[in-house]
Amino acid sequence: MRIAQVAPLYESVPPKLYGGTERVVSYLTEELVRQGHDVTLFASGDSLTEARLIPVCKQSLRLAPDCIDPLPHHVLLVERVLEEKDNFDLIHFHIDYLHYPRSRYEDVPTLTTLHGRLDIPDLVPLYQKFRDMPVVSISDSQREPLPWLNWQQTVYHGLPVDSLKFQAQPGKYLAFLGRTSPEKGLDQAIAIARQAGIELKIAAKIDRADAAYFDAVIKPLLKEPGIEFVGEIGHSEKSDFLGGAMALLCPIQWPEPFGLVIIEAMACGTPVIAYPRGSVPELIEDGVSGFIVDNAQQAAQAAMAASALSRKRCREYFERRFSASRMCKDYLAAYEHLLEKEPVLSTSDLSASDQVMNGSRMVSRYPTGL
Repeated sequence: MRIAQVAPLYESVPPKLYGGTERVVSYLTEELVRQGHDVTLFASGDSLTEARLIPVCKQSLRLAPDCIDPLPHHVLLVERVLEEKDNFDLIHFHIDYLHYPRSRYEDVPTLTTLHGRLDIPDLVPLYQKFRDMPVVSISDSQREPLPWLNWQQTVYHGLPVDSLKFQAQPGKYLAFLGRTSPEKGLDQAIAIARQAGIELKIAAKIDRADAAYFDAVIKPLLKEPGIEFVGEIGHSEKSDFLGGAMALLCPIQWPEPFGLVIIEAMACGTPVIAYPRGSVPELIEDGVSGFIVDNAQQAAQAAMAASALSRKRCREYFERRFSASRMCKDYLAAYEHLLEKEPVLSTSDLSASDQVMNGSRMVSRYPTGL
């Protein structure tokens, strides 16, 4: 199959440091190539891939010192992809809705994985206008605000099974890995560690948008004993950081669409302690790969009990549910379905009742029953 993968340009594929979407695109692209497909990756020029790379900008935009506005680069990205459309059987977009006004009217099949949150009121009129576009969710919970979209299926993220090292014996600290934004709950993680009396190591990215929050709320908490701020880390450092932890703390404060760090921790054999928001109940098997808790007090108790969980079972749970090969298999099924079925009518050709049916008829549970 001739497949185009279209990545955001904010980070390279894979990212040098933090970056979830681009890392998933990398895993999927490389697995497709490994399975013998003809794959073209549209991404920043500092990306590394076995696929054919078409660089749309020289460097990932977050690390480019001269990039002020990333939007023009993404407009050019869409144009560049569609200039090449005749070379592909299918185009798989990972840039949310940016391509819709152009790709909707092209004859090449497209699929869009929605990687972000959908519970934002501003998105409703946009997705109503483009409700016919075929989309994939990364968790069932992600769909809840917009259940009437043209959902093809849910495809959970996956990692190459050898990308992170299993560590049978952990160290004596708790870990936090993510952004320092309010929704990630770093302040809660600090409170949990303090209540449990266990050291907390924090590997976190400070976005410019979160700088004021970090300075006002998080920075003063870092002065407390037993709290170590490591800073932003890359993938090569994750095995040691996550594998050395007793547990990963994910006290999220928002409807997390997936949470890649959760399965990264489990790949290392490290259980995850998280609040039951968003995708969390779909990703963690309570008492096997971690604990799902309701508040900081329960989280502190879970942290003290984490050593009782089998790290080997945690790793096996990851391998069974969240491998890159499983993710690739599920996307290939979605691709084949799109190539075989009749073209989806434009919403302008549908009655109001038909539009609702078109948005709901394709909704299916995760095909392997996970």
